[in-house]
Amino acid sequence: MHCELIAPGLFAERSGMRAPALELLLARGRGAASESRSPEAWLQHAFALEEESLPAGALTLAAAGREAGAHCWGRADPVHLRLMRDRLIVVPAAAFPLTGEEAEALVEALNRHFADRLALTPLEPARWCARLERHFAFNTVSPLEAAGRDADLAQRIGGEAGKRWASLLNEAQMLLHAHPVNLAREARGEPTVNSLWLWGVGPAPRVPPSRWQSVCADDPIALGLARLAGARHRPLPAGADRWLETAPEDGRHLVLLDALRAPLALGHSAAYGESIAALESHWFAPLLAALRAGRVGMVTVHVPDCAGASFETVRGDLRRFWRRPKALEKYA
Repeated sequence: MHCELIAPGLFAERSGMRAPALELLLARGRGAASESRSPEAWLQHAFALEEESLPAGALTLAAAGREAGAHCWGRADPVHLRLMRDRLIVVPAAAFPLTGEEAEALVEALNRHFADRLALTPLEPARWCARLERHFAFNTVSPLEAAGRDADLAQRIGGEAGKRWASLLNEAQMLLHAHPVNLAREARGEPTVNSLWLWGVGPAPRVPPSRWQSVCADDPIALGLARLAGARHRPLPAGADRWLETAPEDGRHLVLLDALRAPLALGHSAAYGESIAALESHWFAPLLAALRAGRVGMVTVHVPDCAGASFETVRGDLRRFWRRPKALEKYA
């Protein structure tokens, strides 16, 4: 069995945390580098999609077992735009609580207003898909990647596509501003959902057969790609011990460990360190033990946002005692 882990953000911050099992896997393994990519771009490349931009909306639908049909879809995630002097800063929904009831109420009002021009589906409170009346040919980053950045710079769209979306967005922002859900949130001192973040636009892609037998992730883009590629796919279990109980004993298997992305994007250093510790305890230490025992034949750790770094370790590599472990920030 070959276990491949994608762990974005692994080398991004000087947390002072030590992760002995992970550090040993990295030190004894064979390293390689390609180019820095966001997790979405890494997945697009790994699943051999030829589309210019990743159709995140259609893939999110696929992960939920729904069909995109011939329509054009995008993600239109709820965000808060915070006024900072002369600019608006993107605050993704990962930074504030949003209940399912609140999301449903906001989406119902938007759908009633826009009719067929923009049809929203809230698959999760913070993940909304939008069926668009026509294809908006533009590419923007996810709201998490845009966190803390100037909204105009992070979602700058030109041409007719930009004009159409700007018109729709202006209407949506006015409706959201006066919605009872936001009035109640403001009264409680919580960030309001005062805008939508459109990204990942496109029709459902044709995904070639996957080189992985299974994919485990919480991210719907990874699960949608796996479903369309014909691979087994399921939500991320609590840890490697549970994963090993249900994974087949041969083949290649992909696991997306993206717990570091939100605390890193939001500047939450304490939560970042806690997430490193949890990954070490629940994933890297059990997989190192499984590699030593011969239960797993190879462990590969991909860190796509750090020079596309990859570390491939087999059982025999663990005997290379002269390769001393080092702290994670030394790999940055």
